[in-house]
Amino acid sequence: MKHIGLLSDTHSCWDDRFATYFSSCDEIWHAGDIGNAAVARRLQEIAPLRAVCGNCDGRNIRLDYHETIRFEIERTRVLMTHIGGTPGHYDPSIRLQLSMDTPDLFVCGHSHILKVQYDTSMDMMYINPGASGLQGWQTVRTLVRFNIDQNRIRDLEVIELRDSSRHCTILD
Repeated sequence: MKHIGLLSDTHSCWDDRFATYFSSCDEIWHAGDIGNAAVARRLQEIAPLRAVCGNCDGRNIRLDYHETIRFEIERTRVLMTHIGGTPGHYDPSIRLQLSMDTPDLFVCGHSHILKVQYDTSMDMMYINPGASGLQGWQTVRTLVRFNIDQNRIRDLEVIELRDSSRHCTILD
């Protein structure tokens, strides 16, 4: 069993609560728009990081992270990208990959809208953790934690980060 911490759209925001909530995680996944390498380094200090770059990420992030990654963990095939759309309305940039080799779990960010849904038409779990940074229109920043155990996603929890401006530091 692996305990996963998932976030997206930090946009250079560091919140010490990331470390608090992800300290028990075996891995941290970031679904893009990291903002800068300092955020990635801090996450790596907590647990191994798997990440993709997002549309707002600059060259320094794009050198270290791809737009899309595929991997397997606990017999679960995962596809992660930043711009993915939603079940029934997947972004054209990822639609072919989803249909040609459908993962068990599809993770994306970009919309700043938290959504967890089992997509019955694709036979896969979809997770967008919402946004954990300050940039954007969302009123509550969110993180997601869950366990993957023998190809089953269990114990999924949404963590709401309130009092955003008081806790968020923009890293350079």
